[in-house]
Amino acid sequence: MKNTIAVLAVSSFLAFSACKKAESTTTPSDKTEASQPEKLTVDSVKVSDSTKIADSLSVKFTSKLLVFPTLKEKKLLDSIYFHEQGIKDFSQKGLQAYLDNQKNEYFKSTKSESKDWLSDISYAQNWYTNSYMDLISNENDYMHIGYVWSSYEGGAHDNYGFSERVFDLKNNRKLELKDVTSMPKAKLEALLMKNLNKVKSGTTDAEGEVKNSDMLLVEVIPATNNFYFDQKNLYFHYSPYEIAAFAAGDIVIPVSWDELKGTLNAEFKERMKIK
Repeated sequence: MKNTIAVLAVSSFLAFSACKKAESTTTPSDKTEASQPEKLTVDSVKVSDSTKIADSLSVKFTSKLLVFPTLKEKKLLDSIYFHEQGIKDFSQKGLQAYLDNQKNEYFKSTKSESKDWLSDISYAQNWYTNSYMDLISNENDYMHIGYVWSSYEGGAHDNYGFSERVFDLKNNRKLELKDVTSMPKAKLEALLMKNLNKVKSGTTDAEGEVKNSDMLLVEVIPATNNFYFDQKNLYFHYSPYEIAAFAAGDIVIPVSWDELKGTLNAEFKERMKIK
C-alpha cells in the first residue's frame, strides 16, 4: 500500500511539473505591445469680422489657424506658429481666443491711428487684412504648411506674401535646407537662375507672355528657407517684390532631384524614397 501511494505521489508531482513547464513556455496573451506614434490630427479655428471706422472707411479682419491636438512639443509648436506672437495655449480654445484678441487689437489700433489721416480719404474705401495657414501635405513624417497673408490699406494695389515651411515630425523640428541638400550656396543659386523661366509667369503685354527673367530685380536669386518639395523637385517660393516686380506675382522655381544628385542628405533621401 505504501508503494502504491509513493507511485501516485511521484506521478502527481511529474504531472504538476509538466503543467508548470507548459505554462512557462506559453506567451502571455496580455503582453504589452510597443507604443506607436500618435496619428496626426488637424483642426482649425477662424475669425472673420468687419467694422466701420467712419463713413469713408470700413476694415475687415480674417484669419485662420490650424490646430494640432496631437502635437505636444512646445519648440515645434512655436516654430509652426512663428508668424504669431505670444501664443501660450495651443489648444483649439486657446487659439480661438488668440484670434479674437488679434481682431480686436487690429480694429482698436486702426481706429486710433486713423485720427491722423482719416480726413485725407476722399472716397469710401474698404481695407482688410487676411492671413491663412493650410496643410499642404504630410508624407513620410514631413509636414508641409503653407502660410499666406494679404492686405489693403490704401494705395495703388493690395499686398500679399507667402511662406512655406516643412516640419520633421519624426524629430520634432522645422526642416532646414541643409537637411535636404549639401550643395554649395553659389551652385544652388546658379540652378535657381537657370530654372527661373521653367514655370510660366502668367503675365502678358502687347507682345504676349512676359518671362520671369524679364521682370527680375536681383542679380542673384537667393536660396532661402522658403522651400518645399514633392517626389520630383525641391521648390523655392518667392513673394512679390522679393526677386521680381509686383507684376510678376509670386514665383516658384523648381530644382529637380537629378540636379541635386550626390548632394542629398542620406536620411532625407531614404525617407522620401528618392532613387
